[in-house]
Parts: sequence; structure tokens; C-alpha cells
Amino acid sequence: MTGIAALLVSLTLLMVVLMAAVRAAREWVQAIVAVGAVAIIVVTGIVSPAASWHTAQGMLGTVAFLACILAFAYLQGQEGVFDYLGAVAARRSEGDPRRLLRLVVMLAAAVTVVLTLDSTVVLLTPVVIATSARLRVASVPSVTACVELANAGSVLLPVSNLTNLLAFAVAGISFGKFAALMLIPWLVIVLSEWVILRRFFASSLDGTGTVSGVLPPRPTYALVVLALTTAGFVGLSALALPPSLVALAGIAALIAHRRERRRPRSLRSVLVAAKPGFIVFVLCLGIVVAGVSEHGGSRLLRAIVPAEPHLLGLLAIAFVAALAANLVNNIPATLMLLPIVAGSPLAVLAVLIGVNVGPNLSWAGSLATLLWRRLVPTADRPSTAQFHLLGALSVVPIIALATGSLWLVGRALI
Repeated sequence: MTGIAALLVSLTLLMVVLMAAVRAAREWVQAIVAVGAVAIIVVTGIVSPAASWHTAQGMLGTVAFLACILAFAYLQGQEGVFDYLGAVAARRSEGDPRRLLRLVVMLAAAVTVVLTLDSTVVLLTPVVIATSARLRVASVPSVTACVELANAGSVLLPVSNLTNLLAFAVAGISFGKFAALMLIPWLVIVLSEWVILRRFFASSLDGTGTVSGVLPPRPTYALVVLALTTAGFVGLSALALPPSLVALAGIAALIAHRRERRRPRSLRSVLVAAKPGFIVFVLCLGIVVAGVSEHGGSRLLRAIVPAEPHLLGLLAIAFVAALAANLVNNIPATLMLLPIVAGSPLAVLAVLIGVNVGPNLSWAGSLATLLWRRLVPTADRPSTAQFHLLGALSVVPIIALATGSLWLVGRALI
């Protein structure tokens, strides 16, 4: 099957796979639907078996690291790192909702950068809900900050988001150069998110709550492992070694520590935390997107995306990426756009700004947002109207500011 028929079938299957991600509560259901879509694509000849294998093989290193960092974050949570950080934020806020919001923004940004946006959504958000209840302050502003920073705050390091991992594989720059180019844009994004959230939820931040009590024991060993693992990402990247080796070392260190303290953690629970079903889903999604790209999707995007990475070109790339993320979700948008901009590191990073900040515009923009919405009780999150209004007010100016700062940094470093 070729031509317009192949494009329409590929787009239909992409929508079915994404709908499964939205509707199915279990990741293995999502994986089964995605595998079925790939089977149809291969059987109908939309993508050949060889091309499908090539696409999956090219993503294996990326998804292997994703699985490792998810398991590492899970073990950090088991060691009490998130509970401890939440207690520190509660105590330092002194019952002031505004101060708590500032601390949560900082904490969510930091957790996202080092342990991926999934950790912020799944592990940090429940801690923030519990912290708000303990302080007797409104939970919606701080809980919303978690998802906003999970998406937008994930631009700093290659390890912070699956989209970043995909981009890093084609950017042609080192781990350190990636971080150097994105540091100022990341700071702009985090500061802008804090300012906008504080203004948007101003009425909910009035008053004073109760002061938190005694801190839980500090998980010193886990925090040291976390710091060393983060440093290892930069060090091993300079030696051209895969970051998954560092994450595996961190996992081994945490498991060994638990066994030493006679608090064993079964291998099965660690494997479940690595989300194998989601890994299968992502690999299959890449093949489905390849079908869309090969039969007209790439030609359409090439006609829209500017070829030159000047300021206006980077802004156009970032906004096209943000629009695509809200139309077809940020992972397919990334997979379709990266081959088009792969020759320019700045263009690749502009795509990341678009696909990471852009999803804050709508519920369907990223899988992380959909998961967050599913996990957070209705009383602790903004209404649909509030969420979309916040996105309408924040996404466009933040993308413009972050992309402009990327261009300025790029002129100095490239």
C-alpha cells in the first residue's frame, strides 16, 4: 500500500494508538493495541519489515535508558527521597501558600531534570498533595505546578524526557554541550512558569496554613547515589559511553543498600517500575509514525519547517512543534520533526522547546499530562477550563522567550 491510502491508514492507526494511551488504564493494553497497529502496517506493506526493524533498532538505546531511569527513580522513592523533599518544602514554607508554590516549582523542576518528568508526575505529585493537606492550604496551585514543570521543565538534560533522549540521538552534540545550550532557556522557562502560576492562582494563595512539624530521617545514602549518578551522566557522555550504564550502576547501588539493611526489593517490582509495556508501546509508536512520515507526513512538514536556524526560523520550528504536539501528542511530533531538523543542533533544541512546553496547552499534549490527570483527584487539580486558560496564557510567551534565549546562547556557543 502506498500514496494517500497508506497515509490515511497510518494516520488512522496513529489516532487509535494514541486513543489507547488516553483511555487504557493498563500499559499492557496500550502495548497490545500498538503491536496490533504495527502488524497492520507491516502486513499491508506501508512499512516494510526491514524498515520497521531498523526504526525499532534505532530507538532501542533510547528506550533502554528510559527503562533504567524509571526503575532508578522508583528505588529513590522507595528510599524515601520524595517524602523527605516534600517534608523539607513543607517546613520551609512555614505555612505560606506562596512560598510553598515557589518551593514546589523548584523541586518539580529539579526532580524532572534528574529523574524524568514521569517521576514528577507519579512520585512527587502525591507527596505535594499530602503536603498541601498537612499544611491546610489549597493544593491546586502546587499540584498544577508539578505537571507544568514536568513538561516545560524537562528541557535541560538529555535524560529528562523521552523526547530529549530521541533528540540527543540526532543532535550531534555532547551531553555537556546540550546542557550548556539549554541552561538559560530552562531557567527562563522555570522562572516564567513560577511568575505565571503565582499570578493565575493568586486568589488561592491568600491566607496562611499550619506550620509543618518534624522532618523524617534524611535518606543520605540515596541522595548521595542520586548526586553521583547525575554527575556520572555528564562524565560518561564525555567518554561516549551510554548513560544507561550510569543508571544501572545507580540501580545496583540502591538495591545493594536495601539488601544490606535487610529490606529486600524483589526484582519483579523493579522490572514493573521500568514500565516494559510502555517501552513496547514507544517502540511500536515509532514504527507507526514512520508510516505517516514515509507516505506524506515528512513532505508536509518539510514544506512548513524553515531550513535556516536564525531567530525567526527557530521560533517557527518551536511553534510548529508545539502545534504538532497538541494535535498528535508530543512523542509522535518529535519523531516526525527530528529527521527534518537533524542537521542543526539549535533546530533540534527548538523542537524540544516546542514539544516540551507546548503540551501545557491541552490535556492531550503529552502522555505525562494524561497520566497526571488520571492519577490526581478532581478536587486537587484545576478544572478543564482553568487548565486550558492557563495554557493559553502561558505557552506562547514561554516558548517565545525560551526560543529567543536559545538563539542568543547558540550565537555564543556554536
